[in-house]
Amino acid sequence: MVKAFVFGKFLPFHKGHEAMINFALSKCDFLTVLVCASDHETISGAVRKDWIEKTFPSEKKIEVKVLDYKEAELPNSSVSSTAISQIWATVFKKMFPDYSLLVTSEQYGFYLAEFMGIQHLPFDMSKKLVPVSATSVRNDMLATWQFLPDAVRRDLVLKVVVLGTESTGKTTLTEDLATYFNCNKVMEAGRDLIPDSNEFSIADLHLVAREHAKRINEATAGSSPLVIIDTDIHITKSYCRFSFEKDLAVSDDIYHSNKAQLYLYLNNDVDYFQDGTRLSKQERDRLDHFHRQVLQEANINVIEIKGNWKERFQQAIAQIKLLIPLHYTHV
Repeated sequence: MVKAFVFGKFLPFHKGHEAMINFALSKCDFLTVLVCASDHETISGAVRKDWIEKTFPSEKKIEVKVLDYKEAELPNSSVSSTAISQIWATVFKKMFPDYSLLVTSEQYGFYLAEFMGIQHLPFDMSKKLVPVSATSVRNDMLATWQFLPDAVRRDLVLKVVVLGTESTGKTTLTEDLATYFNCNKVMEAGRDLIPDSNEFSIADLHLVAREHAKRINEATAGSSPLVIIDTDIHITKSYCRFSFEKDLAVSDDIYHSNKAQLYLYLNNDVDYFQDGTRLSKQERDRLDHFHRQVLQEANINVIEIKGNWKERFQQAIAQIKLLIPLHYTHV
């Protein structure tokens, strides 16, 4: 029985890693993928382990393990070093005493295998089969998004939510921002499932919550690292409190799907437009108070967007442009 292992930071896990694992699987009977997570990194080893397991959900001869280590005790290096390889080989030999094969795409794989007394198989060392590296992803997430598996995209995608009471331009702003940034969008499920804001039930709100979360999940695994979302679960909960004086019970999965990095709240300082399906202006302004209260209770920090339609659009663009580089420096 041939037992093999691959290892790496997988920060983030990308399709080059996926291809290397598939290659290793074809050369062994059992494979361990070791996530090496140092105390200086912001994304936990558990998250990275989850990325890999979700990418290989039905593979029976693979296991994913995490090695949490301190950089003061085990050195890192961006270049292949025999001295550093010898230190790590000692660690790996203890972890994998009966393994006979190591697969890597780096020169240090040869050094490690020699120190461990096992075979090394190189994979795509020139990065021609899958032209990507974790460094290139970290340096430019937008340009390398296509090389990330769906499980990674869902965690690294930047979600921007547009909030506000009725008739404040949420739908128009969502569409305009998605066009401007050439990114994915999620339109409000409530407008599709509840045609009239004056007639709905709590069961309808549960249906809206599930459908909206489903749309978000589909969009976050899509072709863009940025998703603009029209409304979120807090607004659905606010409607429940506003209309029925009850709190809407929501699952953790729905909350997780709705969680965003930026919340833009549209002030109601614009002309009110009644299309026959909306609340009265007085009730619409009272709903604004409920929205803000629910968001405050959930500790959601919102950016207030005010002014005319053009001013709102420019303010929103500026906030998103500020956030994009900050969001991806944590990877």
